[in-house]
Amino acid sequence: MMKQHYKPFRQVDVNRRFRRLSSLMMLFVFGLLSMAAMAQDVTITGIIREKDGALLPGANIVVKGTTRGTQSDVNGTYKLIAPANSTLIYSFVGKNPQEVVVGNRTSIDVTLEDDAKSLTEVVVIGYGTQRKKDLTGSVAAISSKDFVQGQITNPEQLVAGKVAGVQITSNGGAPGSGSQIRIRGGSSLNANNDPLIVIDGVPVDNNGISGSPNPLGMINPNDIETMTVLKDASATAIYGSRASNGVILITTKKGVKGDRIRFNFSSQESLSKNYKQLNVLSADDFRALVNSKGTAAQKALMGKESTNWQDAIFQTGFTHDNNLSATGSLAGMPFRASVGYLGQKGILKTSDLGRTSGSLGISPMLFNNHLRIDVNLKGTIANSRFADQGAIGAAAFFDPTQPIYSGNNNFGGYFEWLDPSTKLPNTLATKNPVAILDLKQDKSTVKRSIGNAQFDYKFHFLPELRANLNLGYDVSSSEGTIYIPTFAGLQYARKGTNNQYSQTKTNKLLEFYLNYTKDLRSIASRIEVLGGYSYQDFIRESPAYPDVNAENVVISPAGIPFKTQNTLVSFYGRANYTLKDRYLVTFTLRDDGSSRFSPSTRWGLFPSAAFAWKIKEESFLRNSTVIQDLKLRLGYGVTGQQDVGSDYPYLARYTYGQSTAQYQLGNGFIQTLRPEGYDANLRWESTTTYNAGLDFSLFKGKLSGTIDVYQKKTKDLLSVIPVPAGSNLTNRILTNVGNLENRGIELGLNATPVSTDKFTWDANFNITYNENKITNLTKVPTPNDPGVLVGGISGGVGNTVQIHTVGYPTFAYYLYKQVYDANGKPIEGLYVDQDANGILNLADRYRYKSPNPKVYLGFSSNFTMDKFTVAFTLRGNIGNYVYNNINSGAGALQNVFNTNNYLSNVSSSVLSTNFQTNQYFSDYYLENASFLRMENLTVGYNVYQSKRANARLTAAAQNLFVLTKYSGLDPEIPGGIDNNFYPRPRTLTLGLNVSF
Repeated sequence: MMKQHYKPFRQVDVNRRFRRLSSLMMLFVFGLLSMAAMAQDVTITGIIREKDGALLPGANIVVKGTTRGTQSDVNGTYKLIAPANSTLIYSFVGKNPQEVVVGNRTSIDVTLEDDAKSLTEVVVIGYGTQRKKDLTGSVAAISSKDFVQGQITNPEQLVAGKVAGVQITSNGGAPGSGSQIRIRGGSSLNANNDPLIVIDGVPVDNNGISGSPNPLGMINPNDIETMTVLKDASATAIYGSRASNGVILITTKKGVKGDRIRFNFSSQESLSKNYKQLNVLSADDFRALVNSKGTAAQKALMGKESTNWQDAIFQTGFTHDNNLSATGSLAGMPFRASVGYLGQKGILKTSDLGRTSGSLGISPMLFNNHLRIDVNLKGTIANSRFADQGAIGAAAFFDPTQPIYSGNNNFGGYFEWLDPSTKLPNTLATKNPVAILDLKQDKSTVKRSIGNAQFDYKFHFLPELRANLNLGYDVSSSEGTIYIPTFAGLQYARKGTNNQYSQTKTNKLLEFYLNYTKDLRSIASRIEVLGGYSYQDFIRESPAYPDVNAENVVISPAGIPFKTQNTLVSFYGRANYTLKDRYLVTFTLRDDGSSRFSPSTRWGLFPSAAFAWKIKEESFLRNSTVIQDLKLRLGYGVTGQQDVGSDYPYLARYTYGQSTAQYQLGNGFIQTLRPEGYDANLRWESTTTYNAGLDFSLFKGKLSGTIDVYQKKTKDLLSVIPVPAGSNLTNRILTNVGNLENRGIELGLNATPVSTDKFTWDANFNITYNENKITNLTKVPTPNDPGVLVGGISGGVGNTVQIHTVGYPTFAYYLYKQVYDANGKPIEGLYVDQDANGILNLADRYRYKSPNPKVYLGFSSNFTMDKFTVAFTLRGNIGNYVYNNINSGAGALQNVFNTNNYLSNVSSSVLSTNFQTNQYFSDYYLENASFLRMENLTVGYNVYQSKRANARLTAAAQNLFVLTKYSGLDPEIPGGIDNNFYPRPRTLTLGLNVSF
């Protein structure tokens, strides 16, 4: 474990900020109370109740056509002076309003029932909810009825292609494989670019869990009710320090008060196939090539088989996904409980995932409905076996004339290339891909639990004031083993492997806030003020284990156990003001402190402001029959970034050296300590966002949508850059340097072109244009600075094909421009001399294209015809490029023929290029990877439907087709370098859903 002097938050800093925020909050509250005192006494009396008879405090009672009104008190009672011939309007958020003529009555009791439509228009935001029509920021909410259907393993797959500005790219087709999520482009170079994920009020740790392919994969998608995406800074700034990449709020399904207990069972069975293979030489083509160009000795190495190694490593994958839930109200207390099991065998042999999940949610109401308690508990156990994806590359390059099995018991019975002199596996040759999979057992067991208890109290003496306390946790433990037997050719020289690993992670949360809401009828206004405190602590521990072979011989001793910690402390506030239900203003402020920075740079202040104008409510549009809604939004805000992976980057510290760097003293070996590079002045990376948006609804809601234009400017980038030799204790250091800009426009449309009693057609279309550019990369102006080389590839040592350069997108490709002959054939080794000096060097590479698409889009449709439904989702990228490292690494004749007594297969491109040696830096291997993918097609039929029960059958196809010019397995490659990519399968699913 690293030696360090951890400097915790100084209590004086926290206290000073708390007193400052408390003073501001008191001024707000006293000012608002004084304004509320203007309310008048009343003479009409009555009681407001909910449908189940519960008293309803805070309901609005207004004399129609005036601003005169009041609210029901803690006991649901009210008093109001009103003319005898007047009409009273009774209303409450989420309830159907009622109008009652006063007449000669002096006592009027009213029961308000739930407004189903209004409830669906309430959107979850940071620390609360808000009516969709009152939003001032860029927020998109997707409910379970609009989720992507089919075999969904991970939560992020539910909204792929559904939200403008959100790009979700899976990391491959392995069971439980995670995804790269980008909201309006990445805002950082080396810090985390993933959005903050908040599950039922608990911000979770998005960083990897040892032994888990995807930390979000530990959440059962079947438990999710809504996913809300906060995109611009005016919406995200309330989360401050981790919101520069957007925020995704996940709300799980809950019980409803007064509902009968209902059960739901869903079952899905899926099969998956690999529908495309790497384009390499067949056995016949390979023989022809060797016979025409090989030596006699090389010809003698060929076998007599015709093996398709890609067929040998892939299989039909099967998945079964079963879920059972109970929801309703038990003794007046809403609850929901669920259990689920997912069993998934991947298309690459030996890849497997088994996930058992459970959840429990209860929402009791106490103290005459003044105290609401929400308890959410979720737990998951996942058992995985990971297939070695190196087998994919090995299958492409292994000699197709050789058999899978050797016919003897050596090396487990698998054919391997041998060294002629020792008759042992050739250490330089490609290993048998089937043996790689069968003989390597890489297994893990991961347990994770996320939970919280949230107490929301509405004060008896002041029902407009609420106090909210949220206590949460996110804990995980994992352990795994990697075993390769002594006889396996993969590690024959070291006699196999018998290693283990484990990790525990603990995330603790405490949040408290006060929220005051008041309708000021006398001035046609509504105000809401929120102020709070947040504390979140992350601890990660990993024991040390020795490196052991399969004979339990220690190859290298155990290192030092690892433990690290980082803490976030925050104060935040938000104020909303609405005038005439037409003009809305929102201000937020968050003061964040991170232990990852020194005391002098620890705190960051993140403000935001937004304005919205409901144009539809103006007199010139109020009576329009064409326009049902029209709202303009303007927003500005600053968010932060501190997630750099290391918890102590500002500290001068020593860490233990590698086990190979030890000094011998007598018969013992002493492990060394080495100083680490550091920047004592490291500080927050910050992103400033400007947003302008327009929300609209036309033709009685048949067409609605949003248009947003945005610009994100990131400064003080947390970047890893080269430093002059001797200036620090490392040659590359994490520091604040540079600026980055994203700007774009996004459009989201929802339409119902047809709606009749027998047929309904709903459609959704979204498209986003995003432009990404680096605007600075050095602490001082350096006009001719080439940039920072990134994007390592397979082939050679330390080769890279991407670069960060000022004026260009992040991860721009950095290659030589290939020269072609008159027939369009690339000329080996001949490239454009960019500086015309007759020398081919790094200066002759040029920056061209990027893995990031300029445009990404999604289109969904849902058709309902009596008992049948048909739904599909299409999504695509335009302008993304991919470097085909499979072809560049195996695109030359030298890959077939060598002096090491083995043969290797090659890409079919070698037949057209006839390259003798690998041309790793040629832009010949850079391909346009724009695509259109049929993400999902689902057909459903309601077998039985009644008031108390229903049954539904579904059939779904995923990844049904991909239209693209890219020659590799898949055009959608995170990072843009295609090498050993686990292909996304084509999946067919049959499902049954029964509720009663």
